[in-house]
Amino acid sequence: MQIYELLKTVSKSNLDALNHVNNVQYVQWVQDIAEKHWLTRASETVLKDYFWVMLSHHIQYKQPALLDDVITIKTYVTKSEGVTSTRMVEFFKGDTLLAKSETNWCFMNKASLKPTRITEEVKKLFE
Repeated sequence: MQIYELLKTVSKSNLDALNHVNNVQYVQWVQDIAEKHWLTRASETVLKDYFWVMLSHHIQYKQPALLDDVITIKTYVTKSEGVTSTRMVEFFKGDTLLAKSETNWCFMNKASLKPTRITEEVKKLFE
């Protein structure tokens, strides 16, 4: 499995009224890292013909993230079958798991705007 990761430093704008990273921020980070992973791996031809839409999202919060924490965000694809793919995103502070997300995505054809079977080329991008 191909793991993609990036670092984020928690800023004041990421915080909620309890001074923890807001749950909406985690969802945005899930979206952002999935998009960056896709754009980093996919060819121009694939990007021209296909895109993804999120079907469902589940997140488990384990520990809070606070102002100035450096968060390692890791993502990887666990399954790609038919027109759907399952992506995991994990948030760490050091070795401590802060949150874990599982999202299901649908592979879409840009010309028809309809779900389309995930190609072997795309599956191989994330193995």
